[in-house]
Amino acid sequence: MTNIIIITDLDGTLLHPASYSFGDAIPALEEVHEANIPVVLCSSKTKAEIEVYRRRMNNYDPFISENGGGIFIPDGYFVNRVQDRNADEYTVTILGKPYSVIRGVFHDLRDRTGIRVKGFGDMTPEDVALLTGMQLSDAVLSKERDFDEPFIFEEGEVRISEFLNAIEFAGLHWTQGRFYHILGDNDKGKAVKILMDYYKRDQEGVVTIGLGDSFNDLPLLQNVDYPVLVQKEDGSYEEKIRLQNIIRADGIGPVGWNREVINLIRRIRQNE
Repeated sequence: MTNIIIITDLDGTLLHPASYSFGDAIPALEEVHEANIPVVLCSSKTKAEIEVYRRRMNNYDPFISENGGGIFIPDGYFVNRVQDRNADEYTVTILGKPYSVIRGVFHDLRDRTGIRVKGFGDMTPEDVALLTGMQLSDAVLSKERDFDEPFIFEEGEVRISEFLNAIEFAGLHWTQGRFYHILGDNDKGKAVKILMDYYKRDQEGVVTIGLGDSFNDLPLLQNVDYPVLVQKEDGSYEEKIRLQNIIRADGIGPVGWNREVINLIRRIRQNE
């Protein structure tokens, strides 16, 4: 029997890029819930932010925070698992560097280069809410970071390459979703691969569907059987993602998510 696992980005994918609503994806989420298909949330969002959406969606599956920085598995979810450390009710696998280290390098690079960049750690919750369009309560949670610092360039496109090269020279990495991010040697794909190994130890015939919309989702999409790229708010697709087997969803954010998840589940079931 085929066991389908869905791994999905949040912002701009399952969540609408402007309203942060997943309302247009409810039909597919209900079908998935009825079929007992896990939905793994894999986001640049923090643990605290993701937990809010898990509650809203009645989601009890593992999740991946901050661009693969941490894998959070509800206790007792898998029979076979490696326990790195416990936090709350989760078994946690940490792949990212501590946020304090990330922030330290970020400050040092900014001071040495003189490039005007600002991270979430430099902003108030009100600043973040204004920048992102989030509710203030969600913006507060977005600052509870463990592994990854989103940042913006205050001079527009000026000296972007110089700063990104400086990040790499310092031994860290960067990626880009709605914002640029500075992080350690982690990404969504590495975390997905580890988590899917857990699933494969517990289940036979695992087939994976992955959905994303931005460059930081590329590692995720490279590590699933059915990669789906959803449309951005302007109707375009991320031009940096050019996988041969990519499925381009017809619809922006949760509209495309809903359509392709339903289509793929039925296609996979028909091929059993």
